[in-house]
Amino acid sequence: MSFQIKAIVFLAGTLAIAWISRSSLGKVRSHGFYRFFAWETILGLILLNLDGWFYQPFRFNQLVSWVLLTASLFLVIVGVQWLRRQGKPDPRRSDPGLVGIEKTTELVTTGIYAYIRHPLYSSLLFLTWGVFFKRLSLLGFCLAGLSSISLWITARMEETENIKYFGLAYESYKERTKMFIPFII
Repeated sequence: MSFQIKAIVFLAGTLAIAWISRSSLGKVRSHGFYRFFAWETILGLILLNLDGWFYQPFRFNQLVSWVLLTASLFLVIVGVQWLRRQGKPDPRRSDPGLVGIEKTTELVTTGIYAYIRHPLYSSLLFLTWGVFFKRLSLLGFCLAGLSSISLWITARMEETENIKYFGLAYESYKERTKMFIPFII
């Protein structure tokens, strides 16, 4: 794909991400503000590594990439299912920066959420590093690192919001679960 087409796709993607994030872009204390930067760096990383997506598919870095991308897909599917099933999303919940599925009215602590608090952000972390491993480069590493930092800040900000909404129940939940990877972090 030519540079010009990638630039157009990046611009179009940026506009779409900005539209989704519009309610939180001016609010530095909103998790949506930092999620915008995570999504942007992931978009940039995908476009950077797109040409190497299927290059030498059985190289070690490609195999690592496919494992990470598969884990990412699993986490997003399971995470969304549990949020829909247990979280009772309500579109009337008006917290700034929340998008559709995030507008839960019940704290979800079962399924994948019994082990990690942020499976959807975990999914984005695995996606980030899966895309990075498609084509190793210093720029790709910097983008993946920036995305990871943005996702960590996003999760921390969202936890502050969740404590305000769910109170002590969320504090207790935080103590018995990990943020992104079960039993590790």
